[in-house]
Amino acid sequence: ACCRLLCSLLIPALFLSGILCVCLVILLWGIRLWIQQRKKQLTCTGQDGKRPLLVAFFHPYCNAGGGGERVLWCAIRTLQKKYRNVTCVVYTGDRDATGEEIVEGAFRRFNIKLTHPVKFVFLEKRYLVKASLYPHFTLLGQSLGSVFLAWEALLKCVPDIYIDSMGYAFTLPLFKYLGGCRVGCYVHYPTISTDMLSVVRNQDTRFNNAAFITNNPLFSKFKLVYYYFFAFMYGIVGSCSDVIMVNSSWTLNHILSLWRAGDRTSIVYPPCDVQTFLDIPLEEEKSTIEYSIVSVSQFRPEKDHPLQIRAFAKLLKEKRLGQQPSLKLILIGGSRNQQDEKRVNNLKHLCEELGVSNNVTFRINIPFEELKRHLAEATIGLHTMWNEHFGIGVVECMAAGTVILAHNSGGPKLDIVVPYEGHRTGFLAENEDNYAETMAYILSLSAEKRLEIRENARRSVHRFSDQHFEETFLLSVEPLFK
Repeated sequence: ACCRLLCSLLIPALFLSGILCVCLVILLWGIRLWIQQRKKQLTCTGQDGKRPLLVAFFHPYCNAGGGGERVLWCAIRTLQKKYRNVTCVVYTGDRDATGEEIVEGAFRRFNIKLTHPVKFVFLEKRYLVKASLYPHFTLLGQSLGSVFLAWEALLKCVPDIYIDSMGYAFTLPLFKYLGGCRVGCYVHYPTISTDMLSVVRNQDTRFNNAAFITNNPLFSKFKLVYYYFFAFMYGIVGSCSDVIMVNSSWTLNHILSLWRAGDRTSIVYPPCDVQTFLDIPLEEEKSTIEYSIVSVSQFRPEKDHPLQIRAFAKLLKEKRLGQQPSLKLILIGGSRNQQDEKRVNNLKHLCEELGVSNNVTFRINIPFEELKRHLAEATIGLHTMWNEHFGIGVVECMAAGTVILAHNSGGPKLDIVVPYEGHRTGFLAENEDNYAETMAYILSLSAEKRLEIRENARRSVHRFSDQHFEETFLLSVEPLFK
């Protein structure tokens, strides 16, 4: 009787599910046809009578001034140089600036001059991808928010080729299956990684894993299940991409394990303006009165500026015991919004608490020429992010001739601060004591020994040049243009 009842319920349920699936497929097909029709209406022919090929970059924060933005503008410049019949489109939420101001900002900050105009599609719903909107389930909230933001982008402009250049992988299926686009992506870092899973599994408190979760085994297990579910979904949407570019060996390892699309995945090192920094004359240090330590990175929590300040305070405390040259720490970075400003203020308070305010300078959103000057004068370049996916700031410091001290993980460990022709190119550290000790060691070296390390570092960074990026980027995106 029970089996009969189950069968009588199961057959109609399967039938109903089948009908719903068919209806969904028809609905999605209808939306795709409607979008294609809309594409024909929205696009117009060029001066030669041909319709230009629209290549759209999804980059909601294109005016932020970080390493990800440098990749965007270099990628656009590369395509403009290579393909004549291409119009580059940028989907952005930077409605507080005009297109001209954004392009001018890219030139001022990155020294990148575009050869042709760029079409900007300004999005109104960028707030949907803000982390602050989702105090809990942030990854899922931002990912779903990116889908709604991408829908707005798709309705405003339907491209032929879509490239996600900011890490919103959940937008890829939308443009591929509903927009009918060829899709590619440049992954700066995976939205979720096996490192994040291990942080939760080991109940380790970090900036993305609050103490109230690590202290509760039930919360930790729930978060682990949520992370595994999200990693599974992330793998599905990411594997939709026709072309996958990653910025480092560290990112490659994670993307290969999550997306399982090795045949479409390649490393394209981000373009670092190494030549501009290499043009700075590399001379023996003249000043022994004052040494400066410079950090270049956006004021975001994962960059771990507090570690820099604490390590510097420890170094100062030890240095005061003897008659030593004075030291100063210069924190250079981009501040994007109020949260970043608040973060900077908290860092200033930390300097006051540790009694190092007179020795620490903050330089925020500075012009490129000033950045160059600070790096040219610095003795040590400092970088403290754990598992930094790449580290453009690290490369810039090495090219400018500072002795780099970076975190012993991620891109700096695997790709950048590695021996060149058997010679040392910089130093790596892991914690406050490590950093303080290594800074003291670098300062204790003779000027000749430091010069030798700086020269090795300079020779090693050519593989991160704009020219190398252009070559590898064009090779990677070629399938999208066939």
